[in-house]
Amino acid sequence: MKMHVLSGGRLRMKKSVYLPDADRQETIELPVSCFLLRHPQGNVLFDTGCHPSTATEPEARWGSMAKAMVPISRPEENVVDQLKLIGFTPDDIDVVVNSHFHSDHCGCNEFFKKATVVCHARELEAARQEDAVKFGFLPVDWKQPMPIKAIEGEHDLFNDGRIVLIPVPGHTAGMTAAMVGLDKSGAFLLASDAVALRANLEGDINPRNTWNAELSSRSMEDIRRIESGGATVVFGHDDAQWNSLKKGVEFYD
Repeated sequence: MKMHVLSGGRLRMKKSVYLPDADRQETIELPVSCFLLRHPQGNVLFDTGCHPSTATEPEARWGSMAKAMVPISRPEENVVDQLKLIGFTPDDIDVVVNSHFHSDHCGCNEFFKKATVVCHARELEAARQEDAVKFGFLPVDWKQPMPIKAIEGEHDLFNDGRIVLIPVPGHTAGMTAAMVGLDKSGAFLLASDAVALRANLEGDINPRNTWNAELSSRSMEDIRRIESGGATVVFGHDDAQWNSLKKGVEFYD
C-alpha cells in the first residue's frame, strides 16, 4: 500500500482560534491535507479539502464563514488537481473517508461520483440538524448524491488492519481519524482536526472551535497513547509538519 499526501488548500485564521492565549490580532497559515491510500482492494481518499472555487470566490461558496476561515490557496491547490499530478482522476477513487463534514475537509466530495463516502454516524446526524449551518456544516459541500456508509466505533475498512477508522470525538461529534499501517514506513495516525497543531497535543489545548472540550481532551489522550506506541501522528493543520512531509508524487509505503 502507498500513501500520498496531497494539498487540499490553504487557509489563514486567527491564531487564537487554535491557541487561545495567542494575541487576538495574530494570524496563522494552515495547510489543508488530503491523503490518497492506494490499497490493493481499492483507492481510498481520506478527506477532500476545500472546493476549488474557494481559491477565487470563497464567499460565493462559504458565505460569511470565508471571513473567519480565509482561503489563501493557489488555484491548483485542490485535491482534484493534485490527483492529476500522480495520474489519477476522481473516477479512480473507490472510497472517500471524511474525517468530519467541515467544508475544508469535504469540499471536493462532489467530484468523486463513483465513490462511496464513509463517515461516522454521529457526524451525519450532526450535519442533518436544522441549525447545522451555524456549526460549519454546509450542505453544498457534504450533501452529495453518492452513497454514504455511516459507521460506529472502530471500523477496519478492508478487514486487514491496514486502514482502521477510529472515533476521536470532540472537535465535532463524529470526528474520525485513520490508522494507516504501511509495510516500510510504519504506522501513521491521520488525526485531522482531532489535533490541529502539535501544540494542541503537547499542551492539551482545546481550540476555541471545539464542539465538546471534555471529549476532545479524552481523544487527545488516546492519540498521545497511540503516538507513544510508535505511530506518526499527522496533525490537521500544522504548517511546520506539513513542510516536512513527502507530498504529491512522492509517497510513503
